[in-house]
Amino acid sequence: MGNIGLCGATLVTSDRLCRADLYLAETRLVAKQPHNTSWDLDVSDHWIFPGLVNAHDHLQLNCIPHLPQRGGFSNSYAWARAFPPYFGDAAVAAALAVDQGLRFRHGALKNLLGGATTVAHHDPLLTADDEPGFPVRLLRDFGWSHSLGLGAPAEMASGLASYGPPVLASFAATPAHHPWMIHLAEGTDRLAASELQILESMGCLARNTVLIHGVGLSATQIQQVIDLSAGVVWCPSSNLRILSRTLDPRRLFDAGKLALGTDSRLTGSRELLAELRVAADHSDLTPRELLRLVTGAGAAMLRLGDVGGLAVGQRADLLVLRRNGDDPYRQLINTQRGDIRAVVRGGVPMIADPDFAAWFAALGIDVIRIELDGHAKLLSSANRGAIALEPGARLVRSGG
Repeated sequence: MGNIGLCGATLVTSDRLCRADLYLAETRLVAKQPHNTSWDLDVSDHWIFPGLVNAHDHLQLNCIPHLPQRGGFSNSYAWARAFPPYFGDAAVAAALAVDQGLRFRHGALKNLLGGATTVAHHDPLLTADDEPGFPVRLLRDFGWSHSLGLGAPAEMASGLASYGPPVLASFAATPAHHPWMIHLAEGTDRLAASELQILESMGCLARNTVLIHGVGLSATQIQQVIDLSAGVVWCPSSNLRILSRTLDPRRLFDAGKLALGTDSRLTGSRELLAELRVAADHSDLTPRELLRLVTGAGAAMLRLGDVGGLAVGQRADLLVLRRNGDDPYRQLINTQRGDIRAVVRGGVPMIADPDFAAWFAALGIDVIRIELDGHAKLLSSANRGAIALEPGARLVRSGG
C-alpha cells in the first residue's frame, strides 16, 4: 500500500464538477499531498468519478444463463416456479457445478469490470471482502430476508420452499441503523400489490427497510414508503425480463429514496454500466441524476457514509475515464466497460489500461494481462481464477 497523487484531475460527482488534484493516502482520500508519495500521475485529460455503488446483486448467480422467456410473468414467484426444469439444461448444470466460492468471486469481478467498487449482495456472504485482492467492497452491516413468499410462509403461500432468514426474526435482529433488505412487490398482479400491506402488518416496514424491485407498488404505496423514509432499489433490466414492466422512478428519486441495482445476470444486466443505459431508456432521469443513483444515493441507502463520493476522508474508490467531450455524465452513460481507464478500490488499482503499469508497480501489486471485450487490460493477479467464467474476458499468456 502507498500514497498516490492524481494531478490535474476533473472530479465528477452528481453535485459538482471541478478541476483539482486528488491525493490517495493508503485507502482514503486526503486534502494534501502526503510527504511520502509513492507516485504522481498526470490525469489532466481524464474524468475521475467515485467508484460506483451497486445496491442489489446475487454474486454467486452471475454465471448462470438466463431462463428462456416468452412474455412476462405475473410475479417473481411464478418465474421461480418455472425455473426448476431448466436445471437440466447442460449450460445451467455446468454453471451450477462450479465451486460456489469461485462463482461468488466471479460475481464480484463482474461488478469491478463495470466500474462498481461497492456491492450489496442479497444472500449469505461466502468470503471476506478484505481478503487480498478481492474485487469489490461488500455491504457487511445489514439484515435480509429473501421475500415474503420464501421467508414468511405463514403469510404468503408461494408454493416455493423457504430460503434465507425468516422475515420476522431477521428484521428483529437487524439494528435500526443498518439496512434491512427484502424483495417485495416484484410483480404486476394483486399478490405483488398486497405485499407492502402484509410487510407493514408484520411490523417490518420502517426507516431502515429497503425494498428490492417494488414494481407492484401503487402511487399511494410509494408515498407511504417515502413518508416512512424507507427506500427502494430499482432493477429495471431484471423487471423487464421477468415482468415486462418496471416502476416509474421519478417520485422515489426526488424524495431521495431510490438506488439502482443490477440484480444478477440470471435475470439482470451484464453490469452496472449497462443497467444505467436501461435506466436511462425507461425513465426521465437525466444522466447526472443517474450518476447520483449509483454513487451518493446508493451509499445513503446502504448506510455507507464513506463511499459514493470524492470528499476528504472517504474511501479512495475511483472510476477513471479518458475525457471525451464536455459532458462527463452523458459520457458515463455511454461508456462500455472496455473504455474504462482504471477502477480503484481502497487506493489500489484493481484493473487499468496497460499504460498504467507503473501505478501497479509503485504499490507492489502483481498483475495479469487480460483482454476485455477486445481491449488490453492489467488486472490484479488475485482475480485469475474468475476470468475463465467471464464472457468477453480472457487471460493473455506471455507472448500471447
